[in-house]
Amino acid sequence: MEELYRTIEKKIKDAGYPRAISGEAVYGDICDQIEGKENGSYVLLSKFEDDIIFEYHITVMDEEFNLGVLTMRTPEGVFETDFDEE
Repeated sequence: MEELYRTIEKKIKDAGYPRAISGEAVYGDICDQIEGKENGSYVLLSKFEDDIIFEYHITVMDEEFNLGVLTMRTPEGVFETDFDEE
């Protein structure tokens, strides 16, 4: 899991996100957001911090999920990363 967390952190930082970020916290937030959701595609908003909104574009499947695009709206600007791109 540590490698997954580092990958999440790297993708977010590479998008220009200016704040400290925890891949584990993002992963946990996603898991909380999709709990109980049926299979399908969703756009989910999360107030990640007091002044930050994360917008997740997620496909939920039986035993897993795919995070496509993550948009981070902050006072410093809007940052976006596509997790489907290498």
